Amino acid sequence: MFNKILFATTASPTCDNAAKVAFDLELKWDARLYVYHVLGIPSRGYSPFITDARTGELETPDPDYVDWVIEEMKNTYDVLLRDTEDVAIEAAVGVPYREILRKARKEDIDLIIMGAHTRQEDVGATRYRSIAGSTMQKVAKAARCPVVIISRPCTTCWKLFSNIVFGTDFSKAADYAYMFAYQLAKEVGAKLHLFHACKINTDETGQVLGQTEIEKKIERAKAEMQKRYVSKMSEYDNYSLEVREGIPYVEILKFAREKTGDLIVMAHHTREIDPEKAVLGSTVEQVVLRSACPVASVNHPDKVADM
Repeated sequence: MFNKILFATTASPTCDNAAKVAFDLELKWDARLYVYHVLGIPSRGYSPFITDARTGELETPDPDYVDWVIEEMKNTYDVLLRDTEDVAIEAAVGVPYREILRKARKEDIDLIIMGAHTRQEDVGATRYRSIAGSTMQKVAKAARCPVVIISRPCTTCWKLFSNIVFGTDFSKAADYAYMFAYQLAKEVGAKLHLFHACKINTDETGQVLGQTEIEKKIERAKAEMQKRYVSKMSEYDNYSLEVREGIPYVEILKFAREKTGDLIVMAHHTREIDPEKAVLGSTVEQVVLRSACPVASVNHPDKVADM
């Protein structure tokens, strides 16, 4: 399913959880794994210096310095590298999200793996308020392949997957996310849980919904899920379907915990707009930052349509 995987890392402890997933996947699918670190951001003009992405110090990115960074990456992932056969460790100079996307296009990557944040100081209240402008957000926005975001330690991952949760808002982007979730569930023999959360505070006119209207809305959502997703499953029957009312990100996180979800798959954005102009939807953002399992963000159909 995955022939080429790109693990975008700062080679710091904040990426350790994502590293374990990346190396697990390399073994699971016998894939080529690119361990890729954008080591510094060029200074303006013709300055010979870069700002090191990890330390914030000014450095001269000569070949010796780049080689030293690569050796440090090998030392960082020494234990994980012992069991691998097809891993390339590389470093580049540039704006991190641009270089990651450029590398993904150049190598025709099937899956990008990265942490939810890249700096130690991002953890805390500020991190939960917003991740706008982060490398992760910009990569997820423009990547042509699915992006798996790891926020916490993953105990099962792809080796022992049994439950995949697909959260939908019935957008076109959600259709691409469904294709990825469905094909992955079939490939690894996991149960696919189709989930939708109805916002029930008010309707389109601002009126507070009564219980009868809420129940009708839930039934319409179930019918839409049957038509949009279940009807395309052919003889596949290892799935469940659930619709609940409430705040979407809260409900999907609760549902994933109840089902002991190993992976949550969602659309990158939630409105019918050009994916190139979309920002990471607030629901996905909150799920990414709070989820106990990895979250796959899908933006384009390129790498999922023919899986």
